[in-house]
Amino acid sequence: MEIDRHVPPPPPSAVPLPRKRERNHVAGSSPAQRGRCHASEARVTEGGSHIVTIARTWIGTPYVHQASIKHAGCDCLGLLRGVWRELHGDEPEATPPYSEDWSETTGEETLRNALARHLTEIATRDIAPGDIAIFRMSPHAPAKHCGIIASMESGSLTLIHTRQNKRVSEEPFTPFWQRKLAYAFRL
Repeated sequence: MEIDRHVPPPPPSAVPLPRKRERNHVAGSSPAQRGRCHASEARVTEGGSHIVTIARTWIGTPYVHQASIKHAGCDCLGLLRGVWRELHGDEPEATPPYSEDWSETTGEETLRNALARHLTEIATRDIAPGDIAIFRMSPHAPAKHCGIIASMESGSLTLIHTRQNKRVSEEPFTPFWQRKLAYAFRL
C-alpha cells in the first residue's frame, strides 16, 4: 500500500496539546543548572517503556507540517500529539496554526511554555526513555524541535523524532543532540 505524501494537516481545532500532570518546576533554571543528561544513569520506567513502544509505531510516518496522523504524516509536535492521544485520549488544548519559523520573530519559548502547562518539567540530566526532549537548534533561538527519548538493549539512549523532509525515525542520542537539548518533560 502506497502512502500519499501530501496529506493535508487536520484543521487547527482538531490539534490540541497534552494534559496537565503534577509539575516539578524547573522553569527559569539555566541549562548549566539543569545539567547534562546522563545516558548511563537513565532508567526505563514502565510508563516510559509504554510511551516508547507507542512512539516506535510512528516510525516511517512522513513529515507533514502541522499534521498528526500515524502513517500519513506528522511534524515533530504532531508525533508528540499522536502519542499523547494513544496514551490519554483527547488533547486538552487546541494547537494554533504555526508557521515553520514560529517563535523566531518573538523569541518566546512557545513550545516549552505549552508543554509546561500540561507535563512535568524535569532536569535535562534526568532524562530517560519515554521523556520528551526539546531542542534549541541555534544557540540564541527559541527551542522548537522535539522528540521522544528511547533506548536500545545496550542501554544507549536514542531519539524518536521527525524533521522536515525526513520520516519519523529513531537515531542515536548523540552529543550533537545532547548539546542542543534545552528542556525535558515527563508524561
